[in-house]
Amino acid sequence: EQNIQNLPIDIQTSKLLDWLLDRRHCNMRWQNAFKEIREKINAAIQDMPENEEIKQLLSGSHIHYFHCLRIVEILKRTEASSKNIFGRYSSQRMKDWQDIVSLYEADNVYLAELAGLLIRNVTYEGPALRRQLAKAQQLQQELSRREVECQSSAADMRERYYAACRQYGIRGDSVTRELQALVKDLPVVLEGVGKDSAKLEKQIQLYSAFTDFVCGWSEAVLPMLTFVQKRGNTTFYEWRTGKTPTVVERPVVEAAPAGGITEDTIDWGDFGKSAGTSDIPAAITVEDGIDWGISLEPVAEDTSVSGIDWGDAEAPPVEIEVVDAGTDCPEGVARGEDALTVLEKPTSRSQFIDELMELEAFLRQRLSEMGEEGDVIAMSQFQLAPPIIQDQSCEKVRQMLSEVRDILGRLTSLQMQQLFMIQASPRYVERVSDVLRQKMKQADILVVKGARMIEKRQEALEEQARLEPRIDLLAGHTRELQKLIEADISKRYSKRPVNLMGVNV
Repeated sequence: EQNIQNLPIDIQTSKLLDWLLDRRHCNMRWQNAFKEIREKINAAIQDMPENEEIKQLLSGSHIHYFHCLRIVEILKRTEASSKNIFGRYSSQRMKDWQDIVSLYEADNVYLAELAGLLIRNVTYEGPALRRQLAKAQQLQQELSRREVECQSSAADMRERYYAACRQYGIRGDSVTRELQALVKDLPVVLEGVGKDSAKLEKQIQLYSAFTDFVCGWSEAVLPMLTFVQKRGNTTFYEWRTGKTPTVVERPVVEAAPAGGITEDTIDWGDFGKSAGTSDIPAAITVEDGIDWGISLEPVAEDTSVSGIDWGDAEAPPVEIEVVDAGTDCPEGVARGEDALTVLEKPTSRSQFIDELMELEAFLRQRLSEMGEEGDVIAMSQFQLAPPIIQDQSCEKVRQMLSEVRDILGRLTSLQMQQLFMIQASPRYVERVSDVLRQKMKQADILVVKGARMIEKRQEALEEQARLEPRIDLLAGHTRELQKLIEADISKRYSKRPVNLMGVNV
């Protein structure tokens, strides 16, 4: 018997209520009595004395049997003056709470209630709060990762922006102004290319002598390149006529608009004014519609055509004279596109670049052949060639090729291509500026998005700070319920130790 007294009673918490009902500690209909008890508690708490401990008990989320016992103990002190000669309390407050305690103790309703509270805390309330806490913590990690991604992407987008600006040869502080400044410097750059083209005399002579010796070409090779090499970047008029102009009238270049076209910049004419004002031209009359200047009545009885004036049919036809381009300019005057330099005008510049590429390909091929062929074979092949061909060496050809590639690279670089496009269409500045600004705008959007991630992470952190005390408080209440139930059941079994299993919040 002594061994049985020390043998613990282990009860699975999730099965606690079933255990109490099976052993007839509680009645199957305990919930009906519990409903009546809750109604009496809700009515009794409406009239309570001013007591700090009672306020704390009533501030809890749920008032159970042991709270009611404590309230009765407090009322014994606060309602002591209401005792009659028989030692009974005449206070209605005391009677209400004593009735509540009596109802709780009938059929051990309080024990079933405590078991239900414990099971709810362990099975539902605790796991729900834990899930919310885990979600808040996981959300913080996700937001931190996304914040880093936004910052990294914003930095990458800015780097792309400045890399694109470097390709255009600008700093990127003010894209439109810097691009327009580059275009203003373009004539100086082209002038430098024209001056450096003077160094290509040996290359042109070698190519000309080689084509004449090998192919017997009588026509001049590289005409545009030869012209620029001798005269520099002169006007297209001088290339076309061979004469130096006395007057140069450059064409007026359309300036890029400062901003986009808005409704304020569009001239709508007089459409916005009311009809009948003096601003409407007298030639236009509005009668039941629009007067198009065509009468529906015939002009004459013997005329089948309506009143449309087709002009004088017997008048002699007008002679149209087609004038060739540039012939309307006086002699010696370079006007319009003739006033542009050969490297500014797209067609002549394209010809110049094509001839440069042709010369570059020749020198590259010649250098390859000179590296492969032996001295004896070379001497036998070119013993009748002009001295300029025989005197060449790999080192000399390599130097000539380097000079050609330098000038070609200066004209065909991405920056120069963009500048030529801007020069041809000033509105292209707007498009380039918009493309570049879009990269920076995307970076700014990512920065704002990253800031939003920080705000959301702070909100998740605040949610975690709000949940953790609730979990601790619930754990404390659950441990308290566990001890009360274990002690109550232990008294029913001669104080045998009782262990509620699986009480984890």
